[in-house]
Amino acid sequence: MPKNAKNTPKAEIDHPYLRLQNELSQLILNSETGTRLPAEPELAKKLGVSRATLREAMRTFEGQGLVRRKQGVGTFVVGQSKVIETGLEVLESIETMANRIGLSVSMGAMTLEKIHSNKAESEAFEVAEGTDLVKVSRVIDAEGRPVAYLTDILPKDLLTEEDIKNGFTGSVLDLLLKRGSHRFSKSLTDIQAVSASPDIARSLEIQRGDVLLLFVARLFNDNGQVVDYSSSYFLPGYFRFHVVRKVGEIQ
Repeated sequence: MPKNAKNTPKAEIDHPYLRLQNELSQLILNSETGTRLPAEPELAKKLGVSRATLREAMRTFEGQGLVRRKQGVGTFVVGQSKVIETGLEVLESIETMANRIGLSVSMGAMTLEKIHSNKAESEAFEVAEGTDLVKVSRVIDAEGRPVAYLTDILPKDLLTEEDIKNGFTGSVLDLLLKRGSHRFSKSLTDIQAVSASPDIARSLEIQRGDVLLLFVARLFNDNGQVVDYSSSYFLPGYFRFHVVRKVGEIQ
């Protein structure tokens, strides 16, 4: 969170955007959890900034998990939640990571559908375009709010409606590991920051265009075949990822 005014150098406070963040910081700190902040036009007028500037600043606080904006309803102060923090060296489910810090997570809205592979999916699974696959999409909640939106695409025999009915809690990885019918060798993951699409923003109860952290991963079995092609969208304020790297030598 931005520094308190009494601890922030005057030169920094005098910068308009930093001053805005500082004033918003004080407003949030002095508001009880659940408090609805003034409407955007009213708050922008009060702070002497444009609505666009206010909206951009609010995204910073929402990314930190300090406020929650609901489309058409308003912006609410939330208590600082526990942050799910982990390294990237080991692939783990959100549930496993959350259990490690005593954070309760649960699966929210979920859909299971049969699809025909597009070009990217066909290349990932090394199958012809139009091959039958299954796709499961779901929201993961923590402390009463959505924090992640996950989609997994798999061969149609790896995830069935029966699997979903029998204790599926949201993690395809955990389901496959518990089943024990596959041995996995590695996961290759691309990581990028993206803007929330209208559908994902609606599922995560955020604004369209808000920044999310996206992991696109391919999970390989020990025969080198992809068995899961997934996209995971994380709210930045609720997750912190890190990686340990060796120091290279000068060439």
